[in-house]
Amino acid sequence: MPNIKSAAKRARQNIKHENRNQRIKSMLKTSIRRFEESLQSGDHEDSGSRLHIAVRQIDKAVTKGILHKNTAARKKSRLSRLFNNSAAV
Repeated sequence: MPNIKSAAKRARQNIKHENRNQRIKSMLKTSIRRFEESLQSGDHEDSGSRLHIAVRQIDKAVTKGILHKNTAARKKSRLSRLFNNSAAV
């Protein structure tokens, strides 16, 4: 239990930020999983729209400070490569 008022406030803020970060990470993982599932099903148009959604989620995570920009670039590159390879097959 914090003894100082500012430490108590910081503890409350940390809980709020942790909850926000967990929510955004979960939405990010879900959008990536849905893209990969649509890729497995073979529906190319659905995969394209889900790729777009996943990339937007990744970009949002970067702006919120949850992902580093290089990590985001790597994830987007890998997802795009999966999409392009599935289209070629």
